[in-house]
Amino acid sequence: MQLPLTGALISALASLAAAVSPNQQQTTVTLWIPSSQHLPSPQILPSTTHATLTSLRSAFDAPLTAAGSFVFRNVTAGSYLADIHCGTHGFAPLRVDVMPSESGAGEKGGKAGEEMVVKAWETYRGNDWENKGQEVPRSGGEHGRFAVRALGPKEYFIERGSFSVLGILKNPMILMGLVSMVLFLGLPKLVENMDPEMRAEWEEQQKKSPMNALMGGGQQAPNPMGNFDVAAYMAGQGTKKDEGEPSASSNNGGGKKGGKR
Repeated sequence: MQLPLTGALISALASLAAAVSPNQQQTTVTLWIPSSQHLPSPQILPSTTHATLTSLRSAFDAPLTAAGSFVFRNVTAGSYLADIHCGTHGFAPLRVDVMPSESGAGEKGGKAGEEMVVKAWETYRGNDWENKGQEVPRSGGEHGRFAVRALGPKEYFIERGSFSVLGILKNPMILMGLVSMVLFLGLPKLVENMDPEMRAEWEEQQKKSPMNALMGGGQQAPNPMGNFDVAAYMAGQGTKKDEGEPSASSNNGGGKKGGKR
């Protein structure tokens, strides 16, 4: 697998920094991609896949090996963001902390790589750096490797929706039309198969229904409020019938008086 130009430059700068400060403690960090549902085999990843460890002061780059791992050598103490750059699949980023060991292995004659403690946690972009996620266990013991979780294949295009008859039938308006058609065609069949007595009772109920008069155009009972004059009532005047009664009573009263005289 070929190392990209940017990765080669970063590795060269990291090696130069390690050569300048030989007394600084260093260690090796290994990441690997396990088989999962989203990625059954890491061997299908393109050869340009690489991983980076970045911090404010340093950066490291490692290519994808045949075993599906990324090996970072000469990593100094610090807090790093581990990213896997791949054109076909996405991976969850990790926070990797490299810190000196508190057991003092260097004083007992241990190697420089054994004096460092490496821990990793899942992290999320946009969150505070101190907001750590679930800790990633290190497989293979103290000097093992950290697993990187595959999120799934990347999608660069949106599939165009295809024509579906079921999609049309799921429309509420189409469903209402189908139900109305079933009732319109099936109700006469149900009435024909009814018992004669039940059918006669049903027809009587339909004749007494007010909706039947409206749909059939039958005559309706006169409305008693039809002759009510709202304007005259608001003006303090009665209806024409009320106005005629006082005049008739006055005429009758005048006739009685005239008869007495």
